[in-house]
Amino acid sequence: MGKSGKTKSLQISKTTRNNLVTYGIVIAAYIIVEILINGGHLSSLMKGLLVPLCIYTIMAISLNLTVGILGELSLGHAGFMCVGAFSSSLFSICMLEAIPSVGVRFTLAILVGAAAAAVAGIIVGIPVLRLRGDYLAIVTLAFGEIIKNVVNVIYLGKDANGIHVSIKNAMALNMAEDGQIIMNGAQGINGTPKNATFTVGIILILITLFIVLNLIHSRSGRAIMSVRDNRIAAESIGINITKYKLMAFTISASLAGVAGVLYSHNLSALTATQKNFGYNQSIMILVFVVLGGIGNIRGSMIAAVILTLLPELLRGLNTYRMLIYAIVLIVMMIFNWSPKFIDFRKRHSLRRYFHKNTADKEVS
Repeated sequence: MGKSGKTKSLQISKTTRNNLVTYGIVIAAYIIVEILINGGHLSSLMKGLLVPLCIYTIMAISLNLTVGILGELSLGHAGFMCVGAFSSSLFSICMLEAIPSVGVRFTLAILVGAAAAAVAGIIVGIPVLRLRGDYLAIVTLAFGEIIKNVVNVIYLGKDANGIHVSIKNAMALNMAEDGQIIMNGAQGINGTPKNATFTVGIILILITLFIVLNLIHSRSGRAIMSVRDNRIAAESIGINITKYKLMAFTISASLAGVAGVLYSHNLSALTATQKNFGYNQSIMILVFVVLGGIGNIRGSMIAAVILTLLPELLRGLNTYRMLIYAIVLIVMMIFNWSPKFIDFRKRHSLRRYFHKNTADKEVS
């Protein structure tokens, strides 16, 4: 009994230590970047990439919850980001006069974006999660495109009489002369306040990590992973598969909505284009997850940062930029997924574990 309790406490301390290391990496990166900014050692190009780095890190962590922890392939993650971006922008623009405090308004905008993306996740997840494998990937891809195209046909305006909505054109809103068009179909939204900063992005990354890491190591997280590992066995011991799959999918969608809030409040104009919220964006986020290691939260973060910075750092090479980028992708893929490299890492970790245990015994 005592040995079992000791083993459990060691496991808990190891989990806590790993989580603290992950938080520490984010905080250390923030401190280093702030020192570089204050010292004038960071170019304007790199400063412009700080908020996108936070956005893609949150997206990678949230998608890893679906792909790595739940074990389902989703290709519509950019669609939930789109929902969070547009819903929060509409809220911020409509509440500019009603809520003058920037901090309060932006905090509420984050909550609105997260809630809207969560609702979209539930609506999409209920029918979609009945599918598995390639079928689920295709349907989530379709839903992501549907969300983007629906946003592109919505016209929304505001005047003294209230809110006007149309799916035809701006003229069909029938607003008064002093009316303001907020959402103009494919032209998107203009006038979103630029409240997103690197500091806010880091705080949201830490919150995202806290939610995901605590979920993984909770009872619900273990249930989700049991569904991933063996669906039939999990169902046979009374685990509600639909409940836990929908829980993971909805939390993942909600966190993607938070990334969307950062994205929309970092731009003066927001449009739902193929580049911003299409399947190419979803595939790019999936690349971060795969290269960082499926189920490896820390690896996803590092891959998101490296692969976001790399094209910009290689911009001076012009013709060879994308060639080098492709080579790096291939090398990372081989290192992470080649059976020989996997065996090498396992042997190395076992050897290190053996030496550590031997040293501990000698000390005791």
